[in-house]
Order: sequence, then structure tokens, then C-alpha cells
Amino acid sequence: MPASALILVVLVLTVIGFYLGRSRVMAQAGGHPSALHSVPSYYGFFVALWAGIPALLLVLLWLAVSPTVIQTLVLDGLPERLTASMTANDLSLYWVDIRNQATGNIVSREPDPTLLNAAAHYNQLHSLSSWGLFVIGCALAVLGLAFARRHVAPRFRARNRVETALNIFLIVCSTIAIFTTIGIVLSLLFESARFFARVPVGEFLFGLHWSPQIAIREDQVGSSGGFGAVPLFTGTLLISAIALVVAVPIGLMSAIYLSDYAPKRVRSTVKPILEILAGIPTVVYGFFAILTVAPLFPDFARGLNHLFEIYLGVDLGLSASANSAIAAGIVMGIMIVPFVSSLSDDVINAVPQAMRDGSLGLGATKSETIRQVIIPAALPGIVGAVLLAASRAIGETMIVVMAAGLAANLTANPFQAVTTVTVQIATLLVGDQEFDSPKTLSAFALGLVLFVVTLCLNIIALRIVRKYREKYE
Repeated sequence: MPASALILVVLVLTVIGFYLGRSRVMAQAGGHPSALHSVPSYYGFFVALWAGIPALLLVLLWLAVSPTVIQTLVLDGLPERLTASMTANDLSLYWVDIRNQATGNIVSREPDPTLLNAAAHYNQLHSLSSWGLFVIGCALAVLGLAFARRHVAPRFRARNRVETALNIFLIVCSTIAIFTTIGIVLSLLFESARFFARVPVGEFLFGLHWSPQIAIREDQVGSSGGFGAVPLFTGTLLISAIALVVAVPIGLMSAIYLSDYAPKRVRSTVKPILEILAGIPTVVYGFFAILTVAPLFPDFARGLNHLFEIYLGVDLGLSASANSAIAAGIVMGIMIVPFVSSLSDDVINAVPQAMRDGSLGLGATKSETIRQVIIPAALPGIVGAVLLAASRAIGETMIVVMAAGLAANLTANPFQAVTTVTVQIATLLVGDQEFDSPKTLSAFALGLVLFVVTLCLNIIALRIVRKYREKYE
């Protein structure tokens, strides 16, 4: 019996508990809500919480503990003559084969009687665990429902109990969010420290060659990798800068038009259409970049170089590769236009109408009002929109993989192929990796750099917001 069936049953019992608790207290009050301490729905919520929360907590605890318990029982049931000769890694691989055999997946060895018996033992324990969870969870939900329904009464402080439970839930969610953030930071710091123990920080931050291919044998080609991340940083900045050059003017101008110039009918039609761009999958943008945009630039570069030769007598030597930074940047800029446009439009509309009327009353034109009053007043929100778009551009992977390639070239030429930090992180962590090699650990160092850059962007944004809030609020 899967855990989803238990959750469905618990949800049904929760709904039943709500109506039972509400109807019971209304019957006790003679149908007069004024005789109750709390609103009738609070009594229903109190019973529903007692019916749902204990059972759901049991599900979470059971799902967290049962895999470890089953693994321990199955491995302890293996013959001692087999496990005595196995290392920890061998035993871990054997456990994977047992689980794959039990679930019908491919195993890495020929199934022998021991493996088949262990897989059968696994299925037996897994089935017993599922049915035990279902029975105990249902019993716990019914007991909680009966207990809470018995305790509801007209003078029972149901509202206080429900609000206390909600406060505890909010505190738990906040605590989880805080500890998750701390865990992410600590994991980045720990793994990055392991990487920097093998590769100097200066080489990583200021090195000009990125080739993280570490050979298994010293005599193998490429046995010494290069971990200079400057080509990745420049590629990320180049593509993000192109994207922002495309997105910020288009997004900001469209926001100004929609908020101050467009008729209501045009605004109600154009804005949803513009925001559809944010819902298109990035892989679609990648196909658009590689099939439509990227093929335009080789001819464009040759034509531009030919014009300079004809009119200025200068051969710039311009050439564009099939994968280029400018193709990825332009398409990425189109993708993040809604971030700038929609947020800027909301911020501009939030500027008090009195500021517009005051400027127009002093004789300023609409364009002067927008330049001198509205844009400065809305600048903190516009900066936030731009920074959000920048973060979206820095973190994009699929468009860069398809349109800009994987080559870590140190160049400022937008017509050449480059790569970004996020693309390299994805490349380094694809497939089965050994998390004890500098190649894999370098992904965490790159993630730490992205974290620091994002933190600096947030600090800059906060300073700008505080400055202009003091001026206009």
C-alpha cells in the first residue's frame, strides 16, 4: 500500500473531522453561534488538525527511517561468507543490485540465489512496511479525530488552539528555510575548502586556462588539469551583459508605454501577451537560438568586415562561429524582457498619482514628468527588476549550452563561442562522478563564486533602495 493512499485517506478523514467538529459544537450550542467562544469553523479546524497532523508526521518519520531500517535488515540477512570479503563500497554496490533486482531494474551482475533471496527479502520487508504505515497511520488519524471531537465544547478556546498550531507551523517553516540556507552555504564552503586544498585559490580566481579533465593514470593524456576560471567568468559576464543590453531598454520602454501611454484596451491585451514569454521553456529558446538566430551572425560578421574593407580600408578579421555569445545573449535578453517589463510596470503604476498631477500642474509635459518624477521615484523597484533579470541571466544554462557551446574561451569577441559558470557546473556534475577529485569539487567552488556574486548584487540593490527611499518617501 503506497504512502500516497494513506495521505489520501488522511485528507478525507481531515475533511470529515472538520464537519464533525463544527456540527457537534453547533448542536451543543443549540444552533446559536453567539453562545460559542470561537467562530464555528475554528472548532472544525481544531478537529481536522488533530486528525491530519499526527498521521502526516508519522508518514514523514516513517519515510525517513524505513529505508535505512530495511537496508540494515536485508544486509544483516546476507551470508557471512559473502559479506566478510566485501569492503564498504562493495557492500554498497551489492545493495544497489539487490534493490534493482527487487524493483525490476537492470543489475550489474548475473543474479545468483543469494541476490534473488535478498531481493525477495527486500520486497517482503517493503510490503510489510507499507501496510504497517497504512494501518498505523489510519488508526492514528481516527484516534486523533475522536479525541479532538470529544474535547470540543461551546466554551472551548478553539481559536486560540488553532492559531497556536498555525504559529508553530510558521515557525517550523521559517526554521527549515533558515537551516536550509545555512546547510547550502556550509556545503559550498566545505566542498570548496576541499577543492582549494588541492588547487590554489589564486590559480582558480586568476588562472586563464580552464580544462578540468583529470586523468586516472599519470601517463594518460591530460593528466594535469587547468582550473583557471577567468574564461568562465568572462563568458558569464559577456553573455549576461548582452542579455541585459537587449532586455533592459526594451523592458523599461515597454513598461513606460504600458503604464502611461497605452489605452486600457491595449494594455489589457499586450501585457499578458508579453508575460507569456516568461512561461516559455528555456529549451524552446535554445532551439530558437541555435536554429534561427545563430546562423545569422556568420554572414553578418562577414558583411560587416567587408563594409569596413570597402569604406575604411581596414580588415577587422571578423568571423562568427556557429555557436556564439551574441546569439545566446540576444535570445536570453528576449527571455528576460518580461522580468524587467512586468516588474517595472507594477512599480511605475505604484507611484502616487499626486506626484504626476503636481508635475503636470507645474507645466511639465508627460515625457518630462516621466523622466524627472516617475522614473526617479520608481528607481528602487526598477533596479530590483534589473537585478532579478541579471540573476536570471547569470543562472541560465540551457540557452548557453545550445547556442554558445561548452568551449571555455577567454575572449571579449561576442561572435566567438564561450561558456558560463552554470554550464560548467552542470557539465561537471553530469553522470557518475567521483566526489573526491578536483574535477568534481571545482563545481562547488564555482557555485561559491556565484553565491558571493549574488550576495554582492543584493547588497548593492539594498543600498540603492535605501538611498532613494529616504529621498522620495
